[in-house]
Amino acid sequence: MTGSTADGQRRGRRRGELTVGTIARLAGVSKPTVSKVLNGRAGVASETRQRVEALLREHGYRRPDAIAPAAVLEVVFYGLERHMAVEIMRGVEPVARERELAVAFTEVVEPTSPGRSWAEKLLSRHPIGVIAVYSAFTPEQHALLAASAIPLVALDPSGEPLHAVPSVGATNWSGGITAARHLLDLGHRRIGVIGGPTRSLGARARLEGCRAALDAAGTALDDRLVRTGEFTFEQGLALGRELLTRPDRPTAVLCGNDLQALGVYTAAWRLGLRIPEDLSVIGFDDIEATRWCCPPMTTVRQPLAEMGATAARMLLTLAAGGPLAQPRVELATTLVVRESTAPPA
Repeated sequence: MTGSTADGQRRGRRRGELTVGTIARLAGVSKPTVSKVLNGRAGVASETRQRVEALLREHGYRRPDAIAPAAVLEVVFYGLERHMAVEIMRGVEPVARERELAVAFTEVVEPTSPGRSWAEKLLSRHPIGVIAVYSAFTPEQHALLAASAIPLVALDPSGEPLHAVPSVGATNWSGGITAARHLLDLGHRRIGVIGGPTRSLGARARLEGCRAALDAAGTALDDRLVRTGEFTFEQGLALGRELLTRPDRPTAVLCGNDLQALGVYTAAWRLGLRIPEDLSVIGFDDIEATRWCCPPMTTVRQPLAEMGATAARMLLTLAAGGPLAQPRVELATTLVVRESTAPPA
């Protein structure tokens, strides 16, 4: 017989490495059952799946074909605006190309729904590793990838993953501080904030960074001028209108992301307010639209392409069986001053 030996052991497997057959014996199941778990297929009882996954993790099982010619590095997106996804892919692709790897991506529409259809398709491609973009993936989905001997790195532009996996993020707290200090330096004291959803650690960090900067300057953040909502244009428009129709409206608004800030632009325009003469606005992310809007927007830049490249390099290190220098990497944010901020009238 050529190409394989007993217990499904492939040529080239190093001495001492566990086989599918060994895992099957330890779990008291058949080799096809272990194979189903490894490939994310249905037809396995929940208790059996958990037992097999635990053994795979405990013994550090690695696919014999984990690194092979024409291997694929997979990027899985959920709940991320497409313009941000494009920037991240721009960072991932050159790193993969240097290693002659293909890059594939999956967009998960319903990560919390039952079933494993998206994961099954992903695992059938046998990627050498997965970059999971956004922290809304469930612990069960993270466990599925881990149990399949696929290295995983999380990348979340808006927060820190609530999972014990290597991850890449940005300095959200210091970004909030920098934005608030810029407004303080211009002379603003009545500053409104439209933050992201409170479930997002990154959104809370940006808000608390702003609060810390104002406290340090002796100007407490007025909670009556604080709103939180989703990272969308529509939320920026609705919450911006709430702030700008107050009798004590703010002279500046600091937003949780650029889409919210663009919503504030529209709210101000509909109310007859000029930016920056009547209102200063700051965004967060530095998406391309911030350079095209009128006036061009002051914002806090996240290095999305660099974050993608960093995640890809970490993933390749894990796929090669090497240790990471550090499991959590945060890249610096930078204030980009354009024309949407000025001293208060």
